[in-house]
Amino acid sequence: MPEMLTSHAGELASLGTAVCWVISALAFERAGERIGSLTLNLLRLFVALALLCAYGAITRQMPFPTDAGAHEWGWLSASALIGFVVGDFCLLGAYVELGPRLSSLVMVSTPLWASLLGIVWLGERLIPQQLLGIALVVGGIAWAVAERPRGPGKRVTRRGLALAVGGAMGQAGGLLLSKRGLEHGYDPFAATQIRVLVGLVCFAIIITATGWWPRVWRALRDRKALVPTAIGGTFGPFLGVALSLIGVHLTAEAGVAATLMALTPIIMIPAVRLRGETVGPGGWLGAMLGVAGAALLFFA
Repeated sequence: MPEMLTSHAGELASLGTAVCWVISALAFERAGERIGSLTLNLLRLFVALALLCAYGAITRQMPFPTDAGAHEWGWLSASALIGFVVGDFCLLGAYVELGPRLSSLVMVSTPLWASLLGIVWLGERLIPQQLLGIALVVGGIAWAVAERPRGPGKRVTRRGLALAVGGAMGQAGGLLLSKRGLEHGYDPFAATQIRVLVGLVCFAIIITATGWWPRVWRALRDRKALVPTAIGGTFGPFLGVALSLIGVHLTAEAGVAATLMALTPIIMIPAVRLRGETVGPGGWLGAMLGVAGAALLFFA
């Protein structure tokens, strides 16, 4: 068993990412409805930076990634621009506009974008078993989340769909750029810290240019928004993103890692049931297909 866990560490990290993103999605939906996605982006990255500094000081005796070279800073900065600034800004907006369940329906395209970019840009190749696994996971996820809940739910809008598509494309591009940044074995948590620092600078520039700072100061007095922001920041850009970098680094094909991370809406089914949404037989059957596809990818 330990040998199997070690040999599939990348796949396990990718699955852990999916669990973290369920928690962060539900938390960010609640916070974003109160303070807006732009303010939420800034505050959640501050939470993540504080945790990453503490982690680095304890584990590496380096509160900041001062040991990173030009290669790491270059690729990981590009990853932050595509993944954090563009992708996550769109995704958090989609959570508010569509809700986490409907946003997940569009986010299933992430592995397709990641696989396509991986083949074209990195020269990756997928074996038939992996292609079948990706097809099952993507099909299962789409089937599971396409069924509209009979309880509380949000209306599908063009703006929401556009934001979710932007989030999926940004996430795929960010994963591949991170894979290049980690190819020399750099620490994934320190790499996440670089991405968070670059993201913070970018969002600070955007907030300054748009005159958004008064809304940020008001948000800091909103305790009902700060608690879910802190929870989402812990499980999103701290644990979730670090695990995603571990997954994409240790898994041979970026498309496989991205597909396992895309299990988020399947894992989300029990969570949305707790808050009143009803998931029918189609949702559960889709979940079973997704799990079967994940097993194919895990043992490929």
